[in-house]
Amino acid sequence: MARPRVETHPDAISEARAAYLWYAERNPTAGGGFMAALDQAVSQILESPDRWTRHLHGTRKYLLRRFPYSVIYRVTANAVQIVAVAHGRRRPGYWKRRQF
Repeated sequence: MARPRVETHPDAISEARAAYLWYAERNPTAGGGFMAALDQAVSQILESPDRWTRHLHGTRKYLLRRFPYSVIYRVTANAVQIVAVAHGRRRPGYWKRRQF
């Protein structure tokens, strides 16, 4: 079975970039580690989209290792939609109105 395509909400891209910059300013190794963890998350999600925890509003949630962030995504018939790269302790559910 072919891997689904990935669609990423522009705000999720902005969130990932902001988190990367925050870590990289403090420690370049941590910035690289954050991006590696995010890349691994997306790869694992695409390999098995239904494996990860059901979350709010028809989404699923993948917790990043070593970082307090989650990848919030939806599975559709044609794609995996990355809705948010959300910090675990900030404004839960702020992303729920995001549309593709």
